Amino acid sequence: MDSERLAQVMQRAEALCRERGVRLTPQRRTVLELVCEAERPMSAYDILDLMRASVSNPAPPTVYRALDFLLEQGLVHKLESIHAFVGCSHPDHPHSSQFLICADCGDVNELEDPAIARSLRLAESASGFAPKRRVVELIGTCARCTGKDHE
Repeated sequence: MDSERLAQVMQRAEALCRERGVRLTPQRRTVLELVCEAERPMSAYDILDLMRASVSNPAPPTVYRALDFLLEQGLVHKLESIHAFVGCSHPDHPHSSQFLICADCGDVNELEDPAIARSLRLAESASGFAPKRRVVELIGTCARCTGKDHE
């Protein structure tokens, strides 16, 4: 992500936190910046390693607490299948996301398809299933890696 886009994302995150009455502390901000700047999804330990460059002696609980906050605020998503985090494309509203994860290059695309969310809710209702979280992840090969750029 270029520096101009990152600045916009961070300004929006700060505004959302103010509106919600929560604090985007310096450590939370650092974690969010690292996740958003990354080319690929990041594990908590990837984040911890990068934090060592700017924070003296960061500890895993610090990173996990920051990630928990960012997840609660909808600023990042956790990709369950690969135990990694990505920035949210649209943190300004609650939503059910679906993710397309390329197993070759690691690229992740976030979708927000209401038809998929509706289909899952209907299936849950019909079966009496009570989900704790709704995470839809498709792992495969992106168009770029298959050589079939799809516009």
